[in-house]
Amino acid sequence: MLEASVVSDQPVSGHVFRMDRRRGPQWYVKYRLPDGRQQQKRLGPAWTGRGRPPAGYLTKRTAEAALREILSAAREGRLPGQHRSGVTFADACEDFLRWVEYDRRRKRSTLNDYRSAVRAHFLPAFGALPLEDVTVDVIDRWRAGVVAEARLSPRSINKLLTILHGIFERARRVHPLAGNPVAEVEKQPRKRRVSIDVYSSEEVLALVRSAASEQDGAIYLTAAFTGLRMGELLALRWRDVDFELSAVQVRASYTHRQLDTPKNRTGRTVPMIDAVATALAQLEQRPYFTRPDDLVFASAVGSHLDDSALRRRYKRARGAAGLRPLRFHDLRHTFGTHAIRTVDPRELQEWMGHADFATTQIYLSYKPRAEAAERLARAFDTLPVLERNSSSAA
Repeated sequence: MLEASVVSDQPVSGHVFRMDRRRGPQWYVKYRLPDGRQQQKRLGPAWTGRGRPPAGYLTKRTAEAALREILSAAREGRLPGQHRSGVTFADACEDFLRWVEYDRRRKRSTLNDYRSAVRAHFLPAFGALPLEDVTVDVIDRWRAGVVAEARLSPRSINKLLTILHGIFERARRVHPLAGNPVAEVEKQPRKRRVSIDVYSSEEVLALVRSAASEQDGAIYLTAAFTGLRMGELLALRWRDVDFELSAVQVRASYTHRQLDTPKNRTGRTVPMIDAVATALAQLEQRPYFTRPDDLVFASAVGSHLDDSALRRRYKRARGAAGLRPLRFHDLRHTFGTHAIRTVDPRELQEWMGHADFATTQIYLSYKPRAEAAERLARAFDTLPVLERNSSSAA
């Protein structure tokens, strides 16, 4: 351990250590400031080979040299975050939420997710602590506790860590923090989905037949054969349904009882197959709520449907049809896996409203490869044809 004598409550001290991470071995430094606070940061990837390390890689000697520079800066009071900001973590959360709403103009659904995470998870754990006291160790202990209690899935924990990272990034710009402690916290390992369970066309029709009402049946059919998200279905108006061009315009989304733009902030056009057009045309024959600005899927008074109640009715219809317990959202996956069989992946990306093509790629394994063997055979067409002779088998 390296130490530097300073005129303070406690001596400045620290050490370097190596940890194996998913991205390879890394050198870390952990040190104590004069006021007793402990800090930890990643220095960089560890060089484990022979000879001179590539640029950016550290040996133990260069890692210790970096530590000496940090301790020297701490002794002279030059480290960012060495002087307390006087701000609590709760103050930082309040500033972050105000910033993302008014400066970054995040979507209403995103803001609700942020507020829920702050209220339910972060404030109970860190709210009263000074901002500088929410260190890597503190966050790691909180994460370990959440994992031990098995209250949240790995995906949910990683989502919380992403939000927490954003809170500290904002605080780092506003206050002289030494760094973002969340950057040094390992995320939870997630099992990669190897397959998607979806309904067949026949199962979708069975679900429609078991629906509590004609409107519910039309919702299930439209979800499965257009890929619209639930919020987009609930925001759909008759002016968005183009029977002449066989298309549905996605212009809005209704989530958390708020009308907003679709998830990727842009509208899109989705082809409408005959089955969907027929179901919607029949629904349009009702004696009310059929004007252009009326909702296609409306409550008894013409307002937006309650998504929670719709999910409950969906589960009852699913049970009545004797179907596997797939989520309502899996109707969207049903569309993706069936559509990819005959359409170009980039076209599917546009129809499903994926901002990133990587999201669309999960459906590629469902694309038929019937012609693959034929194309591969052409690649080897210069090879001599081998005669099949069962008698020569070894």
